[in-house]
Amino acid sequence: MSFRFPYHETPSEGSFNREFNDAEKGQHDNSGMALAPLSKIYPSDKADGHLTAFPPVHEGNMWSATQSTSSFHNSCKSNSSLPILPKQKITPPPPKKQEPRKSTLFVLWFNTYKRLFTFVVTLNLVGIILTSVGQFQYAQDHLGSMVLGNLLFAILMRNELFFRILYMTFIYGLRSWAPLRMKLMAASFLQHVGGVHSGCALSGTAWLVYYIVQILSHRSIREPAVLISGIVTVVFIITSVLSALPWVRNNHHNIFERYHRFAGWLGLAATWAFVVLSNSYDATSGKDNSNAQSLITTENIWFTIFMTILIALPWVTIRQVPVEVEIPSSKVAVLRFNRGMQQGLLGRIGRSALMEYHAFGIISEGRHSPYHYMVCGVQGDFTKSLVADPPTKIWTRELKFAGIGHASAMFKRGIRVCTGTGIGAALSTCIQSKNWFLIWIGSDQINTFGSTISRLIHDNIEPDRMILWDTKERGGRPDTMQLLKDTWNNFGAEVIFITSNMKGNDEMMQGCREEGMHAFGTLWDF
Repeated sequence: MSFRFPYHETPSEGSFNREFNDAEKGQHDNSGMALAPLSKIYPSDKADGHLTAFPPVHEGNMWSATQSTSSFHNSCKSNSSLPILPKQKITPPPPKKQEPRKSTLFVLWFNTYKRLFTFVVTLNLVGIILTSVGQFQYAQDHLGSMVLGNLLFAILMRNELFFRILYMTFIYGLRSWAPLRMKLMAASFLQHVGGVHSGCALSGTAWLVYYIVQILSHRSIREPAVLISGIVTVVFIITSVLSALPWVRNNHHNIFERYHRFAGWLGLAATWAFVVLSNSYDATSGKDNSNAQSLITTENIWFTIFMTILIALPWVTIRQVPVEVEIPSSKVAVLRFNRGMQQGLLGRIGRSALMEYHAFGIISEGRHSPYHYMVCGVQGDFTKSLVADPPTKIWTRELKFAGIGHASAMFKRGIRVCTGTGIGAALSTCIQSKNWFLIWIGSDQINTFGSTISRLIHDNIEPDRMILWDTKERGGRPDTMQLLKDTWNNFGAEVIFITSNMKGNDEMMQGCREEGMHAFGTLWDF
């Protein structure tokens, strides 16, 4: 028995309207969206067989991943064409979609990220209030530990190695026996654990401000150096926190990178000074207490040591590595690196060893593959420079970090839907697992993304396990929710992972919630 996916095109007013650079934020080209909607494109007759898929994006000869560098450059020049669909009879657009329920909008807005953030901040706020009224004596006696404990946990929640260990623990610990609900909760925590990072960072800053206020109130018996180092620490940490606000991060990425990183490093240096000076002076007796024994026995010094290790660890893995750049169009650069990778990972690359780094999804055919790839949509200054001045070497952190796609290994069957350059974050999951179905929506796919991406798709994913929707060839984008519903039912999926821009992500997340389909989308909170 064959399956059909009947649905209509949607008009241009529903097209996506916002694009981002990061790997988990897909690019979408709105060209051609103003065309009239098409009629159903699937044949009405049924026959025994398998899931009907759209015509593939490329039907030419495929080349091996091990071919030479010159072939890699020449491959983007090969003449490849999309199958031409027969003209369809124009039909009226579908009825206007029903607005999602308010409960759906609230649940998606107050997601796990915000719930974790709220829990952490509320817990610490209660602690500060109790301390200020004399009801939390431990905190009053160990204010430095309250500050550093929060900051240490904030740093831990953004450490690449810890993140990989956390994913590995959940994946191998749950996938063979845990019920679906438990796996969904684990995946949600993994995706939104940044809420703990943000909550602890803000809480640590609040505790630090409270600590400095306490020092100021007893400044007559405090060493001036302690007060000065504490104030300097507050300034640097607040600067680092403010530079990480979502608006700054999404609209001024370079400012975020520079201020968050360098202010954070300076804040760490100031923290060392603050901890050492605070320990060397006994505020109770007003006497000097500088000796190594008292320093190494205090918990504050160990908090600071572990903070330093966690911050330094990713930076000791930076390397300048060779890279091949294919430029299939002015909108995209495809980067090829040596070495295969696991699915669901992201990598950071930059022109400089210490300045801005940019994260992109990694495409690989497996750990034993000779290469891995990144699809970089041309958006900001960095990605534009990849096209204008393609590098032969680039800086990267060899320690890659896990994205939500890495959690796909927990589930039996799933759907990976992406738009535009979101293919970079989505493709590896479907290449390396036969239990994942790929839906890729983009404009002029073969000419925009080139034959390398086409080869990776067609060499590794069976036709009945993918739908490639070219909006330019088909006159617009599909009714995405109908497409997802049909694929969900026919493929027997447990979960949907979405990589798209903000509007597309919101539409699909709201629709999946309304239809009772478990979905994880792109985040702009972390």
